[in-house]
Amino acid sequence: MPKSKAKRKKKTGAGQSSHIAWGGKAGPGARRTNLVIAVLVLVGLAAGGAYWFVGGRDEQAFQVLVAEGQERLAAAVTTSPNRGGGHGEHGEIYHYEAQFPTSGPHDPVPASAGVYRAPQRPGQLVHALEHGNIVIYYDEPGGEVLEVLKFWAWLYEGKWDGVIVAPMEGLGSDLVLTAWTRTLHLKTFDAALAAAFIDAYRGRGPEHPVR
Repeated sequence: MPKSKAKRKKKTGAGQSSHIAWGGKAGPGARRTNLVIAVLVLVGLAAGGAYWFVGGRDEQAFQVLVAEGQERLAAAVTTSPNRGGGHGEHGEIYHYEAQFPTSGPHDPVPASAGVYRAPQRPGQLVHALEHGNIVIYYDEPGGEVLEVLKFWAWLYEGKWDGVIVAPMEGLGSDLVLTAWTRTLHLKTFDAALAAAFIDAYRGRGPEHPVR
């Protein structure tokens, strides 16, 4: 479980928009509230069946989803060429061939784990991938799906193994998950497949693997 925190720090400035509020981590009561919300959300999702958080343990519940999606993951993931890394100037505009870049030169300041209301600088997101973070792009996925994404970002917020949820206009209800040189495009939300992707690549970036 992640350590408790009183509140998230707000991010300001271009490309550093405030996180969407997500329950907080003030104590056991807040954690229980978040877990109950997640249970209600997941029970209502149809992605090959209803998904329950079991045993009252967040990590154990997430691993239930991972196990359900592992066999299908390899066929669903796209692997891109490694276009290297390297740092430019902070705030520099980086031009990537892919709409959802998964490697290449990038900003020296990585995006932090969390959920954002506004698009983030691609160069900072790529640096976060190099660290081992997972970036999930969303547009209008629906309230229930967004609550699940928020929960995952709350569950995994480490510098080297966190989850970033950032908007990308034009996706509609689609989701795109990225890791270093890996992409998973979901036209229909599949909680098990998304969880398997997060588990497979989170914390395994080339800069500082921690898993």
